[in-house]
Amino acid sequence: MATTNIWQQFKVLIAEGGRIFATITANNGNGTSQATLWDGSIITVKGGESVCVGEKVFIQKVEIKSVVPSLSQYEVEV
Repeated sequence: MATTNIWQQFKVLIAEGGRIFATITANNGNGTSQATLWDGSIITVKGGESVCVGEKVFIQKVEIKSVVPSLSQYEVEV
């Protein structure tokens, strides 16, 4: 049965958890890869065998969701 609660309908449109931007640093050979986050932290992610070392990716729930282009990054303090 479909819900008529507008908030519940809206929550379905939003992906749970945030996306994390990272750089792939190593392929582990078992379907996982090592990824380095912008703060220098290293995590292991699923689905990384098809992504080459050095490529930038979006990660959600410890799984690579998409490859993103390498663009210049700037940090500005306000």
